[in-house]
Amino acid sequence: FPEMVSNPKLALVQGTLNVVMKQNVTLSCLFEPGSPPVRYTLFKHNQQVSALNRSDLSPALFTLTISSASDVGEYKCKAEYNNSSGGKYSNSLTFTLLEPISKPVLSSPTSQAKKGQNVTLSCFSENGSLPITYLFFKGTQNISPQKTMQKRKAAVIFLFINSLSDFGTYKCKANNSFPNITKYSNSFNFTLAEERSHSQPLIISLGLILLLLIIGFALAIPFFLIPLYKASE
Repeated sequence: FPEMVSNPKLALVQGTLNVVMKQNVTLSCLFEPGSPPVRYTLFKHNQQVSALNRSDLSPALFTLTISSASDVGEYKCKAEYNNSSGGKYSNSLTFTLLEPISKPVLSSPTSQAKKGQNVTLSCFSENGSLPITYLFFKGTQNISPQKTMQKRKAAVIFLFINSLSDFGTYKCKANNSFPNITKYSNSFNFTLAEERSHSQPLIISLGLILLLLIIGFALAIPFFLIPLYKASE
């Protein structure tokens, strides 16, 4: 048998490298130039998955069904002439399992605000394949450009409470590469913080002084009345 002087090529002919559960993918392995018959073996992390013999120059086609997380990872194929030692390995292809996102949580460090105050909102999905894209809404109107997070951390926006209309209902939505899945968060509302009047402490102080005067006057009455009563006897 002639010696193989080049490596076979492993290519994806059906499906994508980002896969979901129960998805079918097809890999093609071909050694060029080759003199048949050639034996093609598919490996995942150095473990044999399947093997095919080709007596012509057509590629070996391997169809896989992604049925669990163990089916994703790095694949390679090996081409060798039948009954010969050695062989050549192909390039590698790596499958990544896509997970749907969980319902995002919309939150803020404070639930009360007043006009003229800066506040923050954060949106976070705990589960789901990265990257995750977030979009913030007030009512049905989006209020910020979409934020794509490459790491598992919350998307944050900053708001300025300028008027009473800014105390509406806020939401966010999240989606990733998992097809046809978008999740909306809980609703979040800021409530108007009560602003204390500058005159309120003064009114309280005056009230306390008046109360002390009344009590003092009430305590002093007997000291005035007793001498007058004795003088009249």
